[in-house]
Amino acid sequence: METIKIPEVLTPELKNKIISTVNKQKNFFKTGKTFPLDFRKKQLYKLLNAIKDNEQLIYEALKKDLNKSLFESYISEVGFTISEIKHTIKNLRKWARKKRGFMSLAHFFSSYEIENIPRGNTLIIAPWNYPFQLLIAPLIGAIAGGNTAILKPSEIAPNVSNALRKIINKTFPEEYITVIEGGIEINKYLLTFDYDLIFYTGSTRVGKIIMSEASKHLTPVLLELGGKSPTIVSKSAKSFLEIAATRIVWGKFMNAGQTCVAPDYLVVHSSILDETIKLIKQKVREFYGENPKNSKDYGRIINKKHFSRLISYLKDTEIIFGGHYEEKELYIEPTLILSPDLSQPVMQDEIFGPILPIFTYNSYEEIIKITEKNPFPLALYYFGKDKKEEKFILRNIRFGGGAINDTLIHLAEHNIPFGGIRTSGIGAYHGKYTFEAFTHKRGLARKTHLFDLPFRYPPANDKKLKIVKFFLG
Repeated sequence: METIKIPEVLTPELKNKIISTVNKQKNFFKTGKTFPLDFRKKQLYKLLNAIKDNEQLIYEALKKDLNKSLFESYISEVGFTISEIKHTIKNLRKWARKKRGFMSLAHFFSSYEIENIPRGNTLIIAPWNYPFQLLIAPLIGAIAGGNTAILKPSEIAPNVSNALRKIINKTFPEEYITVIEGGIEINKYLLTFDYDLIFYTGSTRVGKIIMSEASKHLTPVLLELGGKSPTIVSKSAKSFLEIAATRIVWGKFMNAGQTCVAPDYLVVHSSILDETIKLIKQKVREFYGENPKNSKDYGRIINKKHFSRLISYLKDTEIIFGGHYEEKELYIEPTLILSPDLSQPVMQDEIFGPILPIFTYNSYEEIIKITEKNPFPLALYYFGKDKKEEKFILRNIRFGGGAINDTLIHLAEHNIPFGGIRTSGIGAYHGKYTFEAFTHKRGLARKTHLFDLPFRYPPANDKKLKIVKFFLG
C-alpha cells in the first residue's frame, strides 16, 4: 500500500467538496430512490461483495494500523460485518413489514398501522480501535433503513481509513454513500450540517461534543461510548475458575485491550484471589507465549499518544505481572496491577489498553463501593453460580449490557441490542436494532368515512360526558 496521507486541514477545496456532497445526498434522498426494499437489498449485496473482493486490502490495513492478526481481523472485523449483512438481507422484509391492528373501542371502526420509514441523511463517525467493523456495522443499518450516509473513518487508523475510502467510493455513488477522510477540523465541519441522524462511536468526552452540535439542529443521535467495565469473579466460580480466567484473558487482551467492552478491572472474591491471578498469568502465557512481543496474535497500541497515556497509568502501582514495554514498537506487555487506589489515574479513565487492575471483595457492599466510582459502564461481566449475588449485582449496577460467565459475546449476537446507558451511550444497535435505529416508527390511524359518532364534538353536555366515560373508563 502507498504512503497514507489523511487531510488534517480544512482547505477551501475540501470545504466545497463537503458542501457539495451534503447537498447531493439531500437531493438524492428526496428522489425516493432509497425507499424500495429491493433497492436496499441490492445495495447490501453490493456492500457484501465489495468486502469479500477486498478482504486482503482490509487485512493489510488492520495489520499496519493495529498489528491485528488475520484470525483476529476476521472474527472481530470482517467476519462480523459479513455475518451482519447476511442476517440483515435475510430479515429485512420482515423487519420492514407494516404492523397493522384495530384501534380501541373508543375509536369505533378505526384501524392503525406502524411503519419503519427511512430517517433520511445520516452521518456515521467511527473510532480507530475496530476501524472497519465500527464503520460498516452502522452503515448496514443506514442502507437497510433506506437512508443516505456520509462516512467518516478515524484518521488515527489511516491505513484502514484509506482502504475504506477506496472500497466504498468505488462501490457507491457519492450522492448515496461516500467516505470523507480527515482529522479533527474536518470532523468539526461535518458536524455543522443538518442531518437526520448522527451515529458516533468513541469517547464520552467527544460524545458530549457530538450531542451539543447535534442539538443545534435537533438532530437525533446514537452514541456508542465507553466506560470502565467491571468484571466480578465470585467465590462460587471456584469450580470453573480456569474457564473464567481463559475468558477474561481473551476478552481483556484482544486487540491489546483496545476494546470498548473489554474487562476494565477485576473485582475478585478474596478467597480465590491467589488462584485467579495464577490462572490469568497462566492463560496469558498459553495465548501469547513467554514473550508476547513475538506473538503473531498480540496487537500493538495505535499510536504514541495512547502509548504514553497507558504507560503513565503504571506509575506508583503494584505491578504483579508484565509491565514491560517498548515505545519504538508501541508494545505493552499484558500487565496486572493489584489494588490501585481508586483515586489514581488508572481508575479515573477507561484504560483502553492491556493493563488490568485487580481488586478484592468480601461483601456485596464492597463491590458497590468499587464500581460506583465509575458509574454507567458500557459492559459488566459476572463469573459465578450464586444467583442471589448475581441478582444483587444486576439490580444495583446500571450498565449497558454484558454477560454471565463470559466476556464480549453479547456484542457479537444479532438478537441482543448493543448500547450504553448515560455516559456510556445513547441508543442501541446490531441486527434488527440497527435497522430500527436508522428508521422512524411512524404511526398512522385510519377511520371510516361512512358514519361519525358526534359525542366527541362540542357543545359538551352531561350525556356526552357519560358516553365518553363509558368508552375511556
